Amino acid sequence: MVQAIRSARGYLSKTAQLTQWLRRSPESGSAAPLTAFMAPALDAAALAPQREQQQTYPPEPHPIQRYRAIWLSDIHLGTPGCQANYLLDFLKHNESEQLYLVGDIIDGWQLRRGWYWPQSHNDVVQKLLRKARKGTEVIYVPGNHDEAARQFDGMAFGDITVREEAVHVTATGRRLWVVHGDLFDGVVQHARWLAYLGDSLYTVILALNRHFNRLRARLGFPYWSLSQFLKHQVKNAVNYIGAFESAMVDEARRRGCDGVVCGHIHKAEIREVNGQLYCNDGDWVESLSALVETIEGELKIVYWTTLLDAPAPATRRRRRAAVAG
Repeated sequence: MVQAIRSARGYLSKTAQLTQWLRRSPESGSAAPLTAFMAPALDAAALAPQREQQQTYPPEPHPIQRYRAIWLSDIHLGTPGCQANYLLDFLKHNESEQLYLVGDIIDGWQLRRGWYWPQSHNDVVQKLLRKARKGTEVIYVPGNHDEAARQFDGMAFGDITVREEAVHVTATGRRLWVVHGDLFDGVVQHARWLAYLGDSLYTVILALNRHFNRLRARLGFPYWSLSQFLKHQVKNAVNYIGAFESAMVDEARRRGCDGVVCGHIHKAEIREVNGQLYCNDGDWVESLSALVETIEGELKIVYWTTLLDAPAPATRRRRRAAVAG
């Protein structure tokens, strides 16, 4: 009771002082600051404007590149050398009206020796099927490592059409013969045992390339193909590539086409050979490259050696697949 009386007397005293301050003219001297009559909890800091809190926003998504056509080959799903995460990143950020899979998409040779099929390889297959379902015309031209698919020429699986070969007409009217190219490889056709031996040695080189680039990534360096560098230093390999290119353009001319698009030798290239256009879309174990045709009809090689989006952890991928299922 006594405490309540004291509190009331204090508030009355403050009110009286405030009344005198308000009646005082500006010339009569300095007045007590207004904060002296405020409740203790309402100080100047409380009345100061609140500092605007900084908001964090997620990074803007990278734009989708749209092409008239895309050619991919030599992916070699089913092998440790396949750079599936880079290919998934490429497929995510690039769309096209037509998508050509120009052979060696799945490596049947390696799968016969031992089963290797991580989740990322399954994700690539699902991504290709999803593109076909959403309207992209996907044409699959098998190669020597997936030659078992050639028996299904003319058939469609999950909206993906299998063709032993195809002809693509560019926006500028050029006719391009699309084929993997192994049928013009004398080693594959006439020395099968040597082709298998070479494939085994190549697998060892790719393993070395994989460990080499893992070390480069830890040191902050970009992807660089050691295996491709070694291959191009061998004179016989360079001569073989030259003979292969000549054989391909000669056959394209014989078929009434203006050029050829192929894979097989893992060397991306666009150039004139004997008056014909020679295009090789490269691979996804060494060069990480694709051939594209722009909406205007220009042909370009795209190298995808830097990931725009980091791959999702395995647990997140499984959770996403469960939701989609």
